[in-house]
Order: sequence, then structure tokens, then C-alpha cells
Amino acid sequence: MVYMSMTRRSLVVGGATLAAASRVHGFAQAGGALTAGEVVERIKGRVGIPWMTETVDRIVAGSSEVRVKGIATTMMATLEVIQRAVAAGRNMILTHEPTFWSHLDTTKELEGDPTYEFKRRFIAEHDVAVFRFHDHWHRMKPDGINAGMTRELGWEKNAVSEGSREFVFDVATLGGLVETMVKRLNAHSMRVVGDAKMPVKRVVANWGYASLMPSVIKTAARPDVDVVICGETREWELVEYVQDQIAAGAKKALIVVNHVVSEQSGMRYCAEWLKPMVPEVPVEFMASKEPFWVATS
Repeated sequence: MVYMSMTRRSLVVGGATLAAASRVHGFAQAGGALTAGEVVERIKGRVGIPWMTETVDRIVAGSSEVRVKGIATTMMATLEVIQRAVAAGRNMILTHEPTFWSHLDTTKELEGDPTYEFKRRFIAEHDVAVFRFHDHWHRMKPDGINAGMTRELGWEKNAVSEGSREFVFDVATLGGLVETMVKRLNAHSMRVVGDAKMPVKRVVANWGYASLMPSVIKTAARPDVDVVICGETREWELVEYVQDQIAAGAKKALIVVNHVVSEQSGMRYCAEWLKPMVPEVPVEFMASKEPFWVATS
């Protein structure tokens, strides 16, 4: 789960010039206007794997016919992110996580809800198209999220193999590892289970949501794994398991980063990956805000 922006050039309308430009960029619209649907088709052609028949990766809001002025990639298409994108002239958004608060982005049951209706109207009124890019971005070689996170943390040399989510450190402590992660990921609500002074050798990252029990427990149970990193998890599953490991005498730890922060850099990398595919329009990464503030006693 890891490259130069160009402004859109006006085309000279007339005969051979327009025809040539259309052939070069594959324009389907008169005048060379790139549509959201065409952007999606270019992505499908570059992921390097067959496009899945059952996937959440689709245009979840707006239309494939939206004429794209600019593109923003983001971890989560919150209303605040969409508003910032519109203000910056980016009316197509590639989001990793849902726009409408459920994995499948289903909306029928939300009809009439004031927050849903406000967000839906804002998207429609500003001619925005939102494309979910989750399944294929993870399944690419390498996984786009992991590649971006590894690069952001500076852990390329620590990966046990290219594209791996396992990392080995020669000299590290849990406290030092967390300090580095907080600084490089600009995180402010990271939570940790374990002794800060504990030596750390091998770390396994589960960016995003750590589910699919008991597989994640099997990872934590491996004798050679000192630390598991995840974005979020059910506290009565993995969190309690690691606490019980420690109570039983094992030297183990868990770092719960926060879901947004744990995959954010993967969507920063996505903007760089996408830029060469759509030279007609500007592409930029827009960070989703970390949602929590930390309460102190």
C-alpha cells in the first residue's frame, strides 16, 4: 500500500491543430476539455492490475461528464476538504476513504439528513466529481499507501524488502520510534500501548483500519515482532490483546496512529503518481485534518 504540475494550455481552435491536440491527449469532448470519466479511464490503464468488477473505486458524487479544471487527492473527502478544493479551483477529488460515512458510500438511507443534503448540494452546485480510489491503490505493486507512508517516515532502508510493511531497526526504542513518527507525520493524537524504554527491532505496519481478526493478532503474536502499528482498531480486540501480552511478560507494543494520519502520505504520493497522466490540469495533494484534539487532565 508509494512528477511536475502543469497549467492547462489553451488550444488554438482550428482544423489540424485541434485534431492533433485531441489525438495526443485522447480528448473526447469538443475543445479538448478533460472529463472526470476520462481521468478515471486513464487511472484504470495505469494501475497495472485488472480492474475489479466488485470495488468501491468509482465516482461516488457528481458525474463522469464533469469537465475537470483541476484535481485534488486526499485521504478523506470531508466537506472541509471539498470546500478548500473548490476554492483552489480543483473540481475533481480523488479520495481514499468514503465521502458519505460508510465503506460502500451508500446514500439512500441518508436522504433527508441535513448534513448529507448540505454536502450533496455543495458538490452539485460547484460541479464537483468525487472518485474513490481505495482498492486498486492498495493492490498495486507497490501498494500506493504503503509506499507513501514508508517514504514520509524515511524507512525505505528499514523495509525488509521493497514494498514490505515490515521494518527492521538496528538501534531503536519504542519512545524514540514514536517521537520520530509524531514529528514526520505531524500527528497530535497518537496513542501507544507499551513501555517507552522497550528496545525495538522489528515493526509491522497495518496502515488504516486493523480488522480481520484473528489475523492481526497472529501478527502481534509472532515472536520476532516487537511493535504493531495501525491507524485504528477495535479497542476490545487488538488493544486488549497487546495489553495481555505485556501482562504475561512479553516485550510488545502497539502504536495507534489515527486513521487519517496513518494513510495520509499515501495520498500525497498519489498526487505525484497522477500528475503525468493528466498534463492538461493541475494536480495537488490536500491534507485531511486530523479530527481529534487531545484532552488533558
